[in-house]
Amino acid sequence: MEAFELTPPDWTKATVHASEFCCPACQASSKAATRVWINRRSPVYTEDHRRKWQEFYECQCTQVWWAWSSDRPPSELANKERDIPPPRFFNPFNDL
Repeated sequence: MEAFELTPPDWTKATVHASEFCCPACQASSKAATRVWINRRSPVYTEDHRRKWQEFYECQCTQVWWAWSSDRPPSELANKERDIPPPRFFNPFNDL
């Protein structure tokens, strides 16, 4: 899988920094990317001590761009309700 390779692929050499988290040429989202590589060897630490990485994308329009992982919009799955699985073991104190 290319996304987590340690060395950057050749296609990442001619990238453009995207000011928004989308292709700067056609404004397609990162979901439209044909290839992805995450530079996990060089994290940057923010003022609040969080890590962020450079994420490289090759768009279907052939534009190669990168953006910070912290700029990625929140996932639509983050607010989705999840079913809570039943307890795995009987707990006699649950009925109290």
